[in-house]
Amino acid sequence: MSEPLGIGLIGCGTVGSGVARLLTQESERLATRAGRSLVLRRVAVRDPSKPRAVTLPAEMVTTDIAAVVRDPAIPIVVELVGGTSLARTVVRDALAAGKHVVTANKALLAAHGPEIFAAARQAERTVCFEAAVAGGVPIIRALAESLAANQVTAIQGILNGTSNFILSAMSEKGMSYADALAQAQKLGYAEADPTLDVDGSDAAHKLAILAQIAFGVVAQPAEIERHGIDTIDALDVRYADELGYTVKLLAEAWAAERDSPTPTVALHVAPVLLRKTDMLAQVRGAFNAIQVVGDVVGETLYQGPGAGMMATASSVVADLIDLAVGRAQKTFAVANLWSGGTSRFSVVPSDKVRSRFYLRLLVRDLPGVLADVCQALADQEISISSVIQHEAVEGHPEQVVPLVIMTHTAETARMRDAIATIDRLAAIVTPAVHYSVDD
Repeated sequence: MSEPLGIGLIGCGTVGSGVARLLTQESERLATRAGRSLVLRRVAVRDPSKPRAVTLPAEMVTTDIAAVVRDPAIPIVVELVGGTSLARTVVRDALAAGKHVVTANKALLAAHGPEIFAAARQAERTVCFEAAVAGGVPIIRALAESLAANQVTAIQGILNGTSNFILSAMSEKGMSYADALAQAQKLGYAEADPTLDVDGSDAAHKLAILAQIAFGVVAQPAEIERHGIDTIDALDVRYADELGYTVKLLAEAWAAERDSPTPTVALHVAPVLLRKTDMLAQVRGAFNAIQVVGDVVGETLYQGPGAGMMATASSVVADLIDLAVGRAQKTFAVANLWSGGTSRFSVVPSDKVRSRFYLRLLVRDLPGVLADVCQALADQEISISSVIQHEAVEGHPEQVVPLVIMTHTAETARMRDAIATIDRLAAIVTPAVHYSVDD
C-alpha cells in the first residue's frame, strides 16, 4: 500500500464534522478503497471550544488556516467554510501552495468558477466538487464520466431540499406556506433566514454548475431566471392536486437547435406542475433528484439525500478517494471545466421555451370576464385545454371567484404578454398566477 495521504480540513461545522468522523472512524475501509491511508492531519476552525459532532485531538485543531494550507505533510485541502469571500481566499491559497482542493461550495464555483479553475490549471492541481450540487447524489460524476458518450439535451432537477420539504408539506398535509416553512425550520431543514433556499438562489447556483459540465457554458447565477416558492399560495397547490399534478421547484436546462452551428440552452428555476405519476413528482421531503436526458441513453434519474452531515460527507470523502487513486486528476485534465474555451452552446433567455401553462385568476363574478380572458390568450395564439371556475373565495370583501385555466403548448414570451394584458382587465382582482406544466 502506498504512503498515507495527509488531509487538511478548513471548517468543521455540520459537513466538516461528518468528513472528520468518516476519516477518523472508518479509516480501514477508506484505506482499502483508496489504496492508501487517508489521514486527517489538521483541522482549522474559528472557535476550537465550540461543541462538534466529532471528537478530535486538541493538537489537531487550530485557528490558523494558513498553517494548514502551508503544511508540507498535507497535499489535499478540504474547504468547507461556505460563502464566497473566505472560501475564495482559502482555495486560491491552497492551489498556489501546490495542494489539491475538495470543496462542497456551490456558491463559490458558480460565482468564481473560471478564476478557481484557471488557478488550478496554472498550479497543475485538481479541484473536486461532487458535494457542491446535490449532497450525497453523485450527479457530477454521472455527468462528467458515466454519461460522457452523450450530449445532454435536458436537465430537470429538484436541487433544494428545503423547498421540496415545504412543497411536500403543503401538498400532502394541506399546510400553508408559512406553516410549512416553520416546520422545516423546527426540524432543521431550513435556516433561520431561508431566503437563498426559497427564492431559488441556491438552485440557480447549482444549475450554473451543471450547465458548465453538461453544455460548457458559463452562466452567472444572477443571469439565470428564477422564481422561488416564497410567494406560492396554498390555493394553487390544492388546485394543482385536483387536476392530477404536484408542484415542484425545478432547476431546468433545455437545449435547442443541437444540430445547428449555434445551438442554445435556456436555464431557469421556477415552480412547475408535474403529473403525479412523474418520477420527479414522487420525490418527497428534503430529498434531491435530477433527471438527465442524453441523446444516446435517453432519460436517467439520480435521487438521494441532497444535504445533511453524512450524505454530503459521503461525496466529499468519495472525492478524496478519487484523488488518492488518481482518477480525479485525469478526469480534471480532460474535462477542462471553466476553461474559457468557446462552448458550442450559448445561453438564451427562457422566453422561447415552449410549455403548457397553469393560469389562476381571482376575478369579480361579472358577465363577460371569461370572454375577455380568452381573447387575451387568443391574441397571443394560445389555445385553452380546460377551464375550471371554483367557488367564491371565503372572507374576501368582494364577490371573487378563482378561475383556473390550463393551456395547450405555447411560447413562454407569448404567455407573459397575454398575462400582462389580463392583469389590466378591470375584473381582475389580483395579479395572475401562472406556472409551467410538464406533461
